[in-house]
Amino acid sequence: MAKRLSEEAEDRFLEVLCRHEHIINKVIRIYSVDSEDRRDLFQEIVYQLWRSFGSFKGESRISTWLYRVALNTAITSLRKSKKVPEHTELNESLHIAASFDPPEGSEQVRQLYSAIRSLSEVDRAVVMLYLEELSYKEIAEVLGLTEDNVGVKLNRIKTKLRVRIRAN
Repeated sequence: MAKRLSEEAEDRFLEVLCRHEHIINKVIRIYSVDSEDRRDLFQEIVYQLWRSFGSFKGESRISTWLYRVALNTAITSLRKSKKVPEHTELNESLHIAASFDPPEGSEQVRQLYSAIRSLSEVDRAVVMLYLEELSYKEIAEVLGLTEDNVGVKLNRIKTKLRVRIRAN
């Protein structure tokens, strides 16, 4: 009987994952630069989603829960990677930057993603959720902020992005 429930849970998890994979991909695009980091982050997010899937009680929408887990995993991963001191030569850094695989689209889209990546972890999350057309209330719920704080952050972020895009 326990095995049957496990198979049902696995099937449901895979269904949720397939239906909402675009959410994971957007988080990955905002928080990682190269394809290797994207693969690693994708695996870590899926792992964390699976670990917490059984504890999801349905008190919020599944997409809200998925955003919360994916964003927390991405931010935690980013913070851990910053703690590891990097010892790379300038030539290696230039090679890495040259191999960056920007998102598909126009030059404006590439500039926007570049400007978004220059924001703090939380600001990136706010922008991503805003671009996904979540309401201030939904953004607040995902990130654990107040609706007013979301509004203030968005206004400040928009100003930062305008300045950074004009500078390029």
